[in-house]
Amino acid sequence: MYTVKEAAHMTGLTEHAVRFYTDKGLVPSVQRDEHNNRLFDAEAINWLLGVKCLKASGMPIKAIKAYVDLCLQGDATIPQRYALMMKHKEEALARLEEAKRHAAHLEEKVALYQTILEGLSPDTTNPANWDRIRHMHGDVFYSPSAEDRLAAVRS
Repeated sequence: MYTVKEAAHMTGLTEHAVRFYTDKGLVPSVQRDEHNNRLFDAEAINWLLGVKCLKASGMPIKAIKAYVDLCLQGDATIPQRYALMMKHKEEALARLEEAKRHAAHLEEKVALYQTILEGLSPDTTNPANWDRIRHMHGDVFYSPSAEDRLAAVRS
């Protein structure tokens, strides 16, 4: 049997993470001694490693708990575990696409800043300047001023 400190060392997790995962019910085989200290056998270490793997994939604790609960029900839940993994994969791919959009937007911003730094373009990045330069890009980048939007709402 291993202590929290030993389990943390064996799995590469922090002691805090080991305690957190056990408190969330993600390590069903964890045991307690007479002083209520957590004790880990080889199976409990495997559960910790499995949780670490799922967490590294970005899976939220709630989904990991659902996965653990399904595993405890046995092989009959393999289709449900597969569905859970497919859902998680689709969510990860959606986050990846969003990250790609963010990166592309940032590439545009960096290029714009480069032209500003080179003196080839005025500073169009500072919202404090937008009223002065609206004539340059008003149809593309800037919506009506706050005053115009407020006037439209009031009328």
